[in-house]
Amino acid sequence: MPLSKLQANARVGDQAYEALHNAIVTGEYAAGRRLQIRDLAAELGISVMPVREAIKRLEEVGLVETQPYKGAVVKEVTREELLQIYAVRRLLEVEAARAGASSVRKSDVARLKTMYKKLVKAIERDDVVEYLDLDEEMLTVVYSASGNAVLVETIRSLWDRCRFYKIVGARGEMSDGIVAHLLEYQQALIEAVESGDTDGAAKITDDSLDAATQRITVAMAK
Repeated sequence: MPLSKLQANARVGDQAYEALHNAIVTGEYAAGRRLQIRDLAAELGISVMPVREAIKRLEEVGLVETQPYKGAVVKEVTREELLQIYAVRRLLEVEAARAGASSVRKSDVARLKTMYKKLVKAIERDDVVEYLDLDEEMLTVVYSASGNAVLVETIRSLWDRCRFYKIVGARGEMSDGIVAHLLEYQQALIEAVESGDTDGAAKITDDSLDAATQRITVAMAK
């Protein structure tokens, strides 16, 4: 699917970055895809300079890498690196869930329940990207209640780096019909934060990431 033309303005570089970033984290641009600057510039209707700058920014956040004879490509994460990312996620997100659960407001709980209903509908439609968007949005609500913006920003950057593999994993579970498995952690997390159970929220998050790590270990060992 080609990229949409951008509106020319002073923030065209930011727009180029957002367009490419979105294409990568939604799985539209799969790992290993070449990012040819002139072709991308033509698709976006802009000059090559903003595209070159956008690709450099994407390299800095770990979504793109430069390979010999290929140039810029969407980065493929090795099994070892992916497991390291999940190990760091586990350290950060367990504590983010614990800290956030103690400060989640009633209005936040209401938002979580609304998003959970949308999550169920996304699964019914086999919409993996919307499912992951909603899952991350729900976690962001909980983690943001901790009041630590740097912690949340760091976690979100890690989500981006493993997003392609999250899409593949969720798509596989949807195709296998494991709907209950895709919903159990979110439902349990809502119950924990609504009751102010900080240890419970931390354990649910730990269990969720432990299960994800085990799936990666098995899947990428093949």
